[in-house]
Amino acid sequence: MIRALVEGALRRRVLVVLGAAIVLAVGIRSTQNAPLDAFPEFAQPLVEVQTEAPGLSSLEVERLVTTPLESVLAGVAFAETVRSKSVLGLSSVVLLFERGTDLFTARQLVQERLATAGELLPDLAHAPIMLAPISSTARVLKIGLTSRARTREQLTELVRWTLRPQLLAIPGVADVATWGSREPEIDIRLDPVQLDLHGATADDVIHAIREATAPKSGGFIDGDRQRLSVRPVS
Repeated sequence: MIRALVEGALRRRVLVVLGAAIVLAVGIRSTQNAPLDAFPEFAQPLVEVQTEAPGLSSLEVERLVTTPLESVLAGVAFAETVRSKSVLGLSSVVLLFERGTDLFTARQLVQERLATAGELLPDLAHAPIMLAPISSTARVLKIGLTSRARTREQLTELVRWTLRPQLLAIPGVADVATWGSREPEIDIRLDPVQLDLHGATADDVIHAIREATAPKSGGFIDGDRQRLSVRPVS
């Protein structure tokens, strides 16, 4: 078989040389137009939207946060694929756009859709944010934190106020995503009998809690040369 292949190539050497020249020309042209970088970007343009929802399980994040965002972002122009991931307290939605789509145009289209998404999310969910433009090779390191001396709430505070800001200050770091955060919370259980006795409803209790926990100003105390703000402590 190899002998026949060689004989055929010799008989049609002009076509073989012409074909090799065409392949060589196409290869040189492709090399000239290929992205040049330490990690060339061959992936499609993508935009990632993250939404924090402290206290929600992965199932609740999927149902209350991720699904509404997917429905809002599914019709974005030039978007080919919508992918999502829901974990404890965090929703991630990734939109892959057609090749050749300008990344900043894609981000503008996504931002316009996100402007109407807030009313679909639960009150405890933070506003959706778009991550900074990053390469497809962006996830270079994953770190897990455990401690026998700290609670998960304390680890969450450590990551939020110490580790994450220091990592973001490193040149070249575009984003630091966190999963599995545990926020401090107060569990309030309602007694239907007591509610009926006082003529109150669950909505009344929710409203009272919001009013009690909302930041309030206690006014000012004016001195001779300064004014001090007063903040009530509950």
